[in-house]
Amino acid sequence: MLRGGPAGALVSDEHGPLADLRVVDCSTVLAGPNCARYLADFGADVVKVERPGGGDSLRRMGWDDPDHPGGDVSLWWRLVSRNKRTVALDLKDPVDVGTFRELCDTADVLVENFRPGTLERLGLAPADLIARNPRLVVTRVTGYGQTGPYRDRPGFATQAEAMSGFAALNGEADGQPLLPPIALTDEVTAIAAAFATLVAVHSGVGQEVDVNLVETMLQLMGPLVSHYGVHGEVQERLGGGIFSTVPRNTYRTSDDRWIAVSSSSDSVAARLLELVGLDGDERLATFAGRVAHREELDGRLADWMAQRTAAEALGEFERAGAAAAAVYDMADIFADEHVRARGSIVDVDGLPMQGLLARLSATPGRLRWAGPPLPGPEDAPTGDAAGLWRSPTLPPDDGDVTR
Repeated sequence: MLRGGPAGALVSDEHGPLADLRVVDCSTVLAGPNCARYLADFGADVVKVERPGGGDSLRRMGWDDPDHPGGDVSLWWRLVSRNKRTVALDLKDPVDVGTFRELCDTADVLVENFRPGTLERLGLAPADLIARNPRLVVTRVTGYGQTGPYRDRPGFATQAEAMSGFAALNGEADGQPLLPPIALTDEVTAIAAAFATLVAVHSGVGQEVDVNLVETMLQLMGPLVSHYGVHGEVQERLGGGIFSTVPRNTYRTSDDRWIAVSSSSDSVAARLLELVGLDGDERLATFAGRVAHREELDGRLADWMAQRTAAEALGEFERAGAAAAAVYDMADIFADEHVRARGSIVDVDGLPMQGLLARLSATPGRLRWAGPPLPGPEDAPTGDAAGLWRSPTLPPDDGDVTR
C-alpha cells in the first residue's frame, strides 16, 4: 500500500524489492555513494562507513541544510545519503578494520571509490573479502578504471568530461569547450554502477565490478565513436545543435523566453516544417537534407519564434503535434503542473528532493529518511559488526518519514 507524499511519490509501507540485499558503502562524495543510494531507495539495507571526526566530505559540500546550519549536513548529503545508516570506522585502526571485515562477511555488496590499490593497502583486498564471503560483489568506482596507464591518476568528473569527448562538443562553434554546470558524470556513473552491481548480484557469483567515470561518459557519445573510427571525422561544436537532427536548438521568443525544439523523427519534422511554412520543400524531406541546410532551417525557426510569445509558440507546437518545451529553471520546475501531478519532487524529513529514479508497479521503492548526521563518540561501534545491521543507533526503519 502507498501512503504519504504527493500523488505518484511512491512512498511505500513495503520494504522494497531489494530488502534482502545488504550493502556496505565506504565510498565518498558522489558517484559511489549515489550508486548505493539507488540500491537503498529500492529497499537495500545500506550501511555507510565514514571516517571518524569529519565523515564524508560531501557533508560540507555546497549549501547547508537549514535545519543544520554550519554543521555537517549539506543539502547534497541529505539527498545522496537518504535511506542509509551511517557508522564511523577508522580503516587504519586494526579493531575497526576487523569490524569492517565482519560487516563485509554478511554483506552482498561493497561499494568503494578509493584509488586503485588502496583497499589492498588497507588489508582489505577484494580477493580476500570474497574468499571470506563467496557471494560478495565489490563495486569499484574510479576515474580511469582498475587497469591501464592512467589508473593511479586522481580523476574527477571534470577530467572524464574532458577526456570522453563530451566537453569538446559543448559550447558555441567559435567558443571554448564547456563543462556541464552540474555533476553530470558522477550522476550517470552512479546509475551505471548500480546497474552493473545488480547484474553481478544476479549472477550469484562473488566478483569485482570495475566502473569508471571516463568510460561511462564515453558510452554517452553514441555513434560519434563509430563515425570517427570509420570516417576519421571529428564532430565540431554546434552550440545548442546536434549532429543528427535539424532543427534542434533553443530559440528566443518575443517575450524573452527560450523554447527548446527537436525534430528527431521524420513525422515530427514534417509537422514542424508545415508550421513554419516550409512544407513541400523536397530538400528538407530527409534527415540528411535537413542537416545539409542547418543554417537556413535554424534561421527560419528563430525568426518564427521571435514573432511570438512563449505561450503562443508552445500552443501552436502542441496543436501541430510538434515537439517543443520551455527552458526551465528550478523555479519553473517547482511550479510545473506535470511535476506536481507526478510527485517528481517529494518531501523527505521536511526537505524537498528528487523522488525515485523509476516507478515499479508491484514492488516500488521507498523513501524512508534523508541523510543522517555523523555519529558521535557515543555511537561508536562495540566491535559487534552484526549489531550494525538494523542498528537502533542509526535511523529507524519503522514508520514513514516522507510527508
